[in-house]
Amino acid sequence: MSSRQRKVIEKLTRREQRADREQRMLKKDFTSERAVLEEVFDRSTLMTIYYLMNKGIIDEIFGSVKAGKESKLYWGKDKEGNTLAIKIFLTVAAEFKKGMLIYIQGDPRFTRVKRDTRSLIYLWAQKEFKNLHTAFKAGVHVPKPIAVRRNVLIMEFIGKKGISAPLLREIPLKNPDRIYRQILANVKRLYRKARLVHADLSEYNIMIWKGKPVLFDVSQAVSWKHPMASEFLRRDLKNVIRYFKRLGVAVPPVEELFKKVAGNVKS
Repeated sequence: MSSRQRKVIEKLTRREQRADREQRMLKKDFTSERAVLEEVFDRSTLMTIYYLMNKGIIDEIFGSVKAGKESKLYWGKDKEGNTLAIKIFLTVAAEFKKGMLIYIQGDPRFTRVKRDTRSLIYLWAQKEFKNLHTAFKAGVHVPKPIAVRRNVLIMEFIGKKGISAPLLREIPLKNPDRIYRQILANVKRLYRKARLVHADLSEYNIMIWKGKPVLFDVSQAVSWKHPMASEFLRRDLKNVIRYFKRLGVAVPPVEELFKKVAGNVKS
């Protein structure tokens, strides 16, 4: 391991130790930020990051880009200087465990599922990697997947110098009709070629980068054979219709759009 990599690990370890000290100073009240720090930098996650650095997949890790209840996103670089998105799934999010089962049970790709939280989180990370790989291979505009291990997912960073590309909802569109058509083309390709349904598509899970939409956060995406696949697809399309209708785009009823996307593949 290089001296640079060692310094990164030492920095992450110091953060973990600092979070532990802060935790001990508290009695019963925990701020969400302290809880996130404690979970993100637990020993298992640090060892996973160490493994990925030792394998040469990660060379440097910089600051946090985005934090949520389910995961925390960092940006880094590989040895060639390519920018990476490092997504660390939180391993003790109990409410997260309840919400994810609906997207796992019924998916023919995942038949034997351990119910303990850590195993589910590891499966969730694997599921997002597999979904990204399948979608990317099918030509869907998603971040390119690079590696996954335990609760750490490495993928292409969409943005520049650690600043993520803006969300669809954050940027004024010069030509909303064109973006609308591009999103639908990606949803159609995702369904017909990748045989997946995003299942959580909205203006919050689409970035605009270099004038084109990028679909992301695909961990919950399900196989088209999932018993709720059609319902999830209709929900995705309703969200797209709702958003672009507000922008003045002429959008068809959801059932008409559903037929255009799914065709005769599945009703």
